[in-house]
Amino acid sequence: MNSTKSDLNLRHIQAELARIDVLLRRAVRRWQAAGQDQSDAFRGLYVSDQEANALLERPFAGSWGDTVTLSAEEERSFADELARASQRARSLIEEAEQRNVPLRLLHLAHVFGLDRFDLDAFLICLAPSLDLRYEKLYGYLQDDVTQKLPTVNLVLSLLSPPGSDRLALLPRFAPEAPLFRNHLVEPVSPRDSSHPPLLRRSLRVDDTVVLWLMGTYRPHAALGSSARLSLPSDKEAAWMLPTEVSAALKRVASSSPMPVLVFHGPDRTAQMAAAHFAAKARGRVILTVDIGEVVAKGIPPLDAVRLALRDARLNGAIPFLYGWDACLTDGSPAPELLREVLSYPELIIVGGRSSWRPGDVERDRNLIWFEFPVPGYVQRATIWRRYLGDDRIDVSALAGQFALTTGQIRDAVAAARDIAAQRGTEVQESDLFEAARVHSNPLLSGMARKISPRYTWDDLVLPDDQMSLLREIVNMVRGRPIVLEKWEVGKKLASSAGVTALFAGPSGTGKTMAAEVIANELKLDLYKIDLSTVVSKYVGETEKNLERIFTEAQTSNAILFFDEADALFGKRSEVRDSHDRYANIEISYLLQRMEMYDGVAILATNLRANLDEAFTRRLHFVVDFPFPDEEGRLRIWRTLFPPKVPRDEEIDLEMLARRFKLSGGNIRNVLVNAAYLAASDGGRVTMDHLLHSVRRELQKMGRLTGKEGLA
Repeated sequence: MNSTKSDLNLRHIQAELARIDVLLRRAVRRWQAAGQDQSDAFRGLYVSDQEANALLERPFAGSWGDTVTLSAEEERSFADELARASQRARSLIEEAEQRNVPLRLLHLAHVFGLDRFDLDAFLICLAPSLDLRYEKLYGYLQDDVTQKLPTVNLVLSLLSPPGSDRLALLPRFAPEAPLFRNHLVEPVSPRDSSHPPLLRRSLRVDDTVVLWLMGTYRPHAALGSSARLSLPSDKEAAWMLPTEVSAALKRVASSSPMPVLVFHGPDRTAQMAAAHFAAKARGRVILTVDIGEVVAKGIPPLDAVRLALRDARLNGAIPFLYGWDACLTDGSPAPELLREVLSYPELIIVGGRSSWRPGDVERDRNLIWFEFPVPGYVQRATIWRRYLGDDRIDVSALAGQFALTTGQIRDAVAAARDIAAQRGTEVQESDLFEAARVHSNPLLSGMARKISPRYTWDDLVLPDDQMSLLREIVNMVRGRPIVLEKWEVGKKLASSAGVTALFAGPSGTGKTMAAEVIANELKLDLYKIDLSTVVSKYVGETEKNLERIFTEAQTSNAILFFDEADALFGKRSEVRDSHDRYANIEISYLLQRMEMYDGVAILATNLRANLDEAFTRRLHFVVDFPFPDEEGRLRIWRTLFPPKVPRDEEIDLEMLARRFKLSGGNIRNVLVNAAYLAASDGGRVTMDHLLHSVRRELQKMGRLTGKEGLA
């Protein structure tokens, strides 16, 4: 507020308080005329006989002033003084109108529907916040020096005529009265935590309102840092929001009657941009309040909403109430909450993740719905490029493989810059992939084990057809954005963007390694879920476990690798008892959930024969991992043997591959054990070390017992 506006506003408040001063002087004169002994040091701390008799003579519902009648000359003098004070206030209002300066006190009275009585009551409560002399005056008039704030009784004594008629004004102090429902005036809890009668309740003006009257906005303590008033900025909306959303927002923001805009979906940053765009279209400032945070502090939703809307009205702002999910019960807001929102006279926006529908409320105001899902591929690519500001980096793979919200992309770019700065170079594509993985939903790690991919295509030893299938999986994942979104194949021909594959084969044949290779190639996180730990004997628990996994995986942008799949995906049987029926229900649920899933899921089983056709028909790929033949085993021996491990020249890998039918997993174990043996026996792997390790591995497999030789 500039100095001219501040001066006029302060002068107007002073002029209005001058009216209150006249009322106080009259009250003090009546108090003195009542014969109170001002020299008594213990006045107000005890009740004398004389005072008790005077109380018995006082009319019902009267005050101490009812028993005193001032002279006609004194009453005329106070009336003239009050008229002069009122005229000074009116003159300032006229001056403000001529100079086109809005007066905050008048704005407050207008937007909250305060009449003269309400405004005067507000001024009486406001006075101690601006001048401490009022505290002593109120203590004097209430016969209690410790009572420094006005009570309801004092307000009535100052503003209403003597007698019981003043009781008709008590509803002005009810919770739903304008002063209190809008938290302009708040009751002060007594120190002894008692619940005093209404007449004895102390009142104060909220600090937020006091500071606002002085030209500064500070949110109510209950809102705190969850509220922010700002000028709207729509510079990002042009590229952050789809064109159709921007056009619709501009249209509804200027419609009449004013609608309520309802935003829902996971992209909070896009919702924020849309709210700023709508406020800009209305030419208003915007007050953003995270209602979810406020409610989490223990503030009831109705109080939180009322405080937010009060502050928005004070500032003439468009309120954007985010975190609306905290206000929903069984998918709908309470009727009183919705009525509060509908009563806001300007454009109002509520936003959250969940979609909801109103109920049990009559309304003549439209609710306009806008969904903000995870941006599509084309939009994600635009957002990546905008935040990067560097066209040299190809973001197509990032946009295609990571279904991130606008805010997650912004944070990922910032994190990539941090990584590059620590290294002392410019941002590389690998930095962006690493940051994108970090800013995907991390909650999945609580239900699955994260695997750091170590292997590449060169480490896989599989027949050519299986290698081709694995590469086709990678190509499908990379091609999803173009095929499903750009070419719009997903509109009719594909039920989801998910890619599902089954890896079937004996243990140790490379199923987990193949999953790591795919994750490494796509630069995605890999999470391994042991389905034997998901299956529960309790009815419904298996479905709940699967739902939690798929829900978190939906936003994790990770590859799910379900090991031991035959623990759940066994061949469906005829229903002979209740256990068969529940088993089939679990499988049916899984099939349904997989159809809805948009990520990459790989299932591994040792027994493909246990999987029925209804399940395999819904998979995109089925890759059989055969037990390696002699040629394959030799390639595995050569591929897995670490090049830095010292070895004897007489090692015969061909003989090992020919004589011992071991899988890749077994061969890996043999090499690790042989390396440990060599480390404590000469520091070089020999044929004896390898044969000894093979014997131990065969013993574990039950194919060799005791001390049978290998010769």
